[in-house]
Amino acid sequence: MTGQQDRWAELTGGQGGEAYAQRFARLVESGHDIHGEAAFCAALLEPAARVLDAGCGTGRIAIRLAELGHRCTGVDVDPSMLAVARRDAPAQEWLPGDLARLDALDLDPDFDLVLAAGNVIPLLAPGTEPDVVRQLAGALRPGGLLVTGMGLDAAHLPLPEPPLTLGEFDDWCTRAGLTLRHRYATWSGDPYRDGCGYAVSVHSRPAG
Repeated sequence: MTGQQDRWAELTGGQGGEAYAQRFARLVESGHDIHGEAAFCAALLEPAARVLDAGCGTGRIAIRLAELGHRCTGVDVDPSMLAVARRDAPAQEWLPGDLARLDALDLDPDFDLVLAAGNVIPLLAPGTEPDVVRQLAGALRPGGLLVTGMGLDAAHLPLPEPPLTLGEFDDWCTRAGLTLRHRYATWSGDPYRDGCGYAVSVHSRPAG
């Protein structure tokens, strides 16, 4: 462990799994499409791609990507979230783990895509963000993609103020050997402009 509690645990006490699942169940009941992140990622992937859902939570995205034919592994540090994922998709691979110590899981570094959605990066333990980005980059095969989604203001975060800037995040990615390929304002692919409150970013590991 990193020795410091992540911001998500501070918000939920590590007991947010059922409440998080119920929130999305209500969205489904009201007619909302909850698979925007999965659709976005699927459009970037070849068939039967290998995907790491880093900070997978209750497994919503990884389960949908598996339904679309991809091979998905989910990692999360919150046992209450993983309990829901294992209940809903017991045949999939769900691993407990600190993203700052991802290498301790001995995963083969050949993922076609690593996903950190749901404000994973802003909700990390303070000071661990560069290490986590480096670990996520290290899990990619050459040419693989890191896809992230994060709020950039209080309106798009469960926090009173953003703990990081997009410039800082891009710098961590650059230091991890990644190159920014695309950036959008939503998972639907709306154009990103300076001042947007949310950013979906696609970084790649060099193919050479």
